[in-house]
Amino acid sequence: MLGPRLLDFQKTKYARFMNRRVPAHKRYQPTEYEHAANCATHALWIVPSILGSSVLYFLSDDAWEAISAWIYGLGLCGLFVVSTVFHTISWRKSHLRMVEHCLHMGDRMAIYFFIAASYAPWLNLRELGPWASHMRWLVWIMASGGTVYVFFFHERTGSCFEPKVVYLPARYKLVELLCYVVMGFFPALVIFSMPNTEGIWELVTGGAFYCLGTVFFKSDGRIPFAHAIWHLFVAFGAGTHYYAIWRYLYLPSTLQAKVSK
Repeated sequence: MLGPRLLDFQKTKYARFMNRRVPAHKRYQPTEYEHAANCATHALWIVPSILGSSVLYFLSDDAWEAISAWIYGLGLCGLFVVSTVFHTISWRKSHLRMVEHCLHMGDRMAIYFFIAASYAPWLNLRELGPWASHMRWLVWIMASGGTVYVFFFHERTGSCFEPKVVYLPARYKLVELLCYVVMGFFPALVIFSMPNTEGIWELVTGGAFYCLGTVFFKSDGRIPFAHAIWHLFVAFGAGTHYYAIWRYLYLPSTLQAKVSK
């Protein structure tokens, strides 16, 4: 009981920056301040993610490395682009309910493919043991399964002529969060089997950023700018993982640690 009270800012001077918390099965409606922060905290990372992905591509020495760079880059850039577009439409064009709903689903789906894409360079370019070849495809099967789950259980809408959103019970949102966590950690079981352990601490640090961020992911209406803070934790986690991929998989000094294709 003490924890939620300590995190509840509704009775403080910061309450003007957020709206009242809504039931778990409904979508929180951000304030104008929060809308702006939600857009900015991911829009700022679009250009760096494009530039960073391009660096990995130009550092590639063969087709397999280039493909891995493309996969990772598309997942990284796609996450920030889709998130920014969704939050912008939600803020400025909220009357376009069907468009907003589709982009909201796309925003959640992009997370699954971002997770899979983040593992792609490690699974493709490092010697991991017998399970590695299976995990290369399993992460994409998991991402596809998560996408199907979002499509059927995220929210339901009426027809295009009557865009009424029907919110599903809160347990579906909890399952969705658990799916993200499981997909984020399950491939790590294979990653930790690497004979070459360079980059492990960066992977753990990035994962810690994501895990800490989930506290804010579920704190809308309790902490001002909670969703924007979650965005920052995502950016820090993604940046840490990018650094590990760049340093340990793509810099010329690490070529000897890669798998012979």
